[in-house]
Amino acid sequence: MHAVVVTVSISDHDPATRHLNEVVVPGVSQAPGFVAGYWTRKDDSGIGMVIFESEDAAEAMSERVPSMAPDVVTIENIEVREVVAHA
Repeated sequence: MHAVVVTVSISDHDPATRHLNEVVVPGVSQAPGFVAGYWTRKDDSGIGMVIFESEDAAEAMSERVPSMAPDVVTIENIEVREVVAHA
């Protein structure tokens, strides 16, 4: 399994959260190879981690991430990482 880890800055929480729940989560959960997704926030920063069955599926999603962000969210970093353990 591989994870797409995305770090963002959020300038307006309400529209960012609405977009996350109405657009990002449904879109990501329908992606090929999707296993699970978690999105977190602290103050004006957020981290999302979405797990995929394969590195290819994770890489494909990592390329889609920039087009999914609304204007109130700035993407700081996108990484694809191997999942080495889970519980």
